[in-house]
Amino acid sequence: MSDSKYFTTTKKGEIYELKADLNSDKKEKKKEAVKKVIASMTIGKDVSSLFPDVVNCMQTDNLELKKLVYLYLMNYAKSQPDMAIMAVNTFVKDCDDTNPLIRALAVRTMGCIRVDKITEYLCEPLRKCLKDEDPYVQKTAAVCVAKLFDINPQLVEDQGFIDQLKDLLTASNPMVVANAVAALSEISEASPTGSALFDLNSQTINKLLTALNECTEWGQIFILDSLANFTPKDEKEAQSICERVTPRLAHANAAVVLSAVKVLMKFMEMMDPSGDYIDTLVKKLSPPLVTLLSAEPEVQYVALRNINLIVQKRADILKHEMKVFFVKYNDPIYVKLEKLDIMIRLASQGNIAQVLAELKEYATEVDVDFVRKSVRAIGRCAIKVEQSAERCVSTLLDLIQTKVNYVVQEAIVVIKDIFRKYPNKYESIIATLCENLDTLDEPEARASMIWIIGEYAERIDNADELLESFVEGFQDENSQVQLQLLTAVVKLFLKRPQNTQELVQSVLTLSTQNSDNPDLRDRGYIYWRLLSTDPAAAKNVVLAEKPLISEETDLIEPTLLDELICYIGSLASVYHKPPSAFVEGRTSTRRALPQRSAGSGSASPEPEPASPQNQPETTVIPTNQAPVNDLLGDLLNLDLGPSNQQFMSPVPQAPPQQQDSSSFDLLGGGLDSLLETQQSSTVMMLDTQPPAPGAPATGLGGPVPQQSAPPPAASAPAGNLGVLGDLFGVGSGAGQYVAPKEVWLEAPKCKGLELKGTFAKRNNNYYMDMTFTNKAMQQMSGFAIQLNKNSFGLMPAHALNITSPLNANQQIDVPLQLVISAAHMQRMDPLMNLQVAIKNSIDVFYFSCLVPMYLFYASEGNMDKRYFLQSWKDIPGQNEMAFVINNINMTTDEIQEKLAKSNVFTVAKRHVEGQDMLYQSMKLVNNVEILAELKVQPGNPTLNLAIKSKVVDVAASVHHSYNLIMQG
Repeated sequence: MSDSKYFTTTKKGEIYELKADLNSDKKEKKKEAVKKVIASMTIGKDVSSLFPDVVNCMQTDNLELKKLVYLYLMNYAKSQPDMAIMAVNTFVKDCDDTNPLIRALAVRTMGCIRVDKITEYLCEPLRKCLKDEDPYVQKTAAVCVAKLFDINPQLVEDQGFIDQLKDLLTASNPMVVANAVAALSEISEASPTGSALFDLNSQTINKLLTALNECTEWGQIFILDSLANFTPKDEKEAQSICERVTPRLAHANAAVVLSAVKVLMKFMEMMDPSGDYIDTLVKKLSPPLVTLLSAEPEVQYVALRNINLIVQKRADILKHEMKVFFVKYNDPIYVKLEKLDIMIRLASQGNIAQVLAELKEYATEVDVDFVRKSVRAIGRCAIKVEQSAERCVSTLLDLIQTKVNYVVQEAIVVIKDIFRKYPNKYESIIATLCENLDTLDEPEARASMIWIIGEYAERIDNADELLESFVEGFQDENSQVQLQLLTAVVKLFLKRPQNTQELVQSVLTLSTQNSDNPDLRDRGYIYWRLLSTDPAAAKNVVLAEKPLISEETDLIEPTLLDELICYIGSLASVYHKPPSAFVEGRTSTRRALPQRSAGSGSASPEPEPASPQNQPETTVIPTNQAPVNDLLGDLLNLDLGPSNQQFMSPVPQAPPQQQDSSSFDLLGGGLDSLLETQQSSTVMMLDTQPPAPGAPATGLGGPVPQQSAPPPAASAPAGNLGVLGDLFGVGSGAGQYVAPKEVWLEAPKCKGLELKGTFAKRNNNYYMDMTFTNKAMQQMSGFAIQLNKNSFGLMPAHALNITSPLNANQQIDVPLQLVISAAHMQRMDPLMNLQVAIKNSIDVFYFSCLVPMYLFYASEGNMDKRYFLQSWKDIPGQNEMAFVINNINMTTDEIQEKLAKSNVFTVAKRHVEGQDMLYQSMKLVNNVEILAELKVQPGNPTLNLAIKSKVVDVAASVHHSYNLIMQG
């Protein structure tokens, strides 16, 4: 008879009957009663009142009955923790049972009962089971450790269970190895740092690869994921591992296939790109990925999202498989759109005719969203494959002739992009576009059409009439259309000033006086100011040659793509976001693909010692100087006598001693090069004028060797900006952030002297702005200051300007100009630490403070985009440091503007998956270049900052400067 009878409608008094049956002496009756209890529990009836009676049934040799009782315990132990203790003795006893099934069942159940009181008793049985001779018990115990870690992490660490799990990695049974890897992976994921708990070496890897062939599919996934976190020592080892992982590509489980793909994609980075083995792997990767697309739609979508990443990294894997991405009529819309995206990524000169024929067919579908995407895809193909541009334009014109409203509007949007990519090539079709002017009702389409009219106003006879028709409803237009209309009318005026003055005056008035939109108003005022003061400058700005656009604008940036490749087969690869973006509290280290070293097969070769001639030009600070902490010894022989001259001399009289050039690398050359021009003085005042053409570049205190290829400037010097320079105050350092003054000396600890101060940069000169307050009952006089040697060689340019005595309760503000001296340089820890001594008629006081790094950001730190990208690639991955900046409640534009005032320049800005990416560059006055990537998610006060530089030591100070500027 089936067990369905246990789920029939219950009757009154049944609990009482069950209680009686549970205490019956007959085993069969007791078993039937437990089954009824489990059935009642399953359908949601509360049978917790029977807890003591069910627990009494644990004392049995019947395995089926024991399983049922354990199932009941797992469900009700949390609500009855005190009663659950009654079962502990039975658990402990069952862990010593001769039957391995009962031992495993006992330890599994104890791990599933999330009651703190029981976990204390679980440790000893669990330790025994981890060493059990039966592999079934061992593999169950391994998983139990992970469950126990979730309940009480500290207990697991204290009891040494993690070390026991590591020992299981060398077990002979593959299922035990797989479960040990799974448990260690789970614990690693749940730990606060997210770092790996076990070090993989060649011996362990060999064990894992052996177990890979024999364990279950989920065990294989855990092993493959662990292999993906391993970095082989050389190319040969990487190839060996790939050979043994490749058979997993033929597995029936899609998750196993994707995990194997992840391992191969990572290890391919370590191999010679031109080698035969790479070609072999590429051929082997293609069929399993194609096979995934024959699964159900949900699996297809996950596969497509992963393929999207793979194609961006290595398009040659699927370059011959275009047909499998052609859309089927019964595909869900989410699969269709993803296939469309991959088709464009795989489009090339060889298959473009095939792709265009498909896309034209899709443009006649009934699904409006899909049709729009298809039309846009035709435009993207034109931009990506130049040889196909004419055919794409012809296809778009055919679609415009269909007169289907949304098709026409999408076609106009993409034609605008084609005009940007191929200027002066397809303008003959403008007349056809203008015929459809009246049908445009979507903001993006209207804005695109207005851009076309403004850009080619000299070729459209009635351009003024067309723009006037838009101006009539200016107030009702979308802001995107208003902005584009304003620019188009100004372009028209600059091209035809004779008969469009009235039109431009009207639009400028509407934009500035009748609009509430700040963006529109600001743009209107800028145009107005330009046109009224310098029309020639206006022409250069508004009609400037535009950079050509590329199809790569929708590609994931390389660093994020490399990180996502490391997460193939996980949720991150579906979202196309790193786990930290959607997992709350995630603080794991950033994953990156291994790097292949040039000239050798090793992934991380030992660096060879560089000869003095081959030392890098940009390093940080000399290291073999006097001890950093010798403040009293180096702040020197302070004299409390009346003369301040002995205490602080602006220019040392004795020439500096010659030092070993190997000790000084920061300034772009050896110390010898610094001293060549400084025999009479070691102090160098920063020149506020740009160097003469052909003059040697200067670093801190002397000439710096010219770079072989200086970074191209991204913009003209501020001095050449004319009206715009005056309008925005560019070039004078205006608006640079200055931190509020902080207390450096406290009156109670310094005999009544209170000192507050900050650092500032004005007109390219450095200042230490101080406020002295006398809170003592007596007069103070004879003030002097001394700075210890420091990382940037700061020292006073002159004596403290406090000429008259400081009376009781009197306060005085004193700006002290600082200069840079090569002889005064010494590496500090922390890098920007500055040790200071202040002397007056009462005593000498010592303190240290941090000089903000932004003080030394040079105004020429704005890099060209290509130079930035090349520099980012050239700097090793291990030089990248990640930081978090909290409590920033500003928009991206506000952040960008605030940082720019302190010479933190935004080279590029992109919007990716709901967050803004700012790529920024800085250059220190000693020519050290710093690159940064700032991730800003609108509405989220937490920002992610990645810093790259050939000089890693500056990263923490740069992060500190970001914090100061943005939170100031």
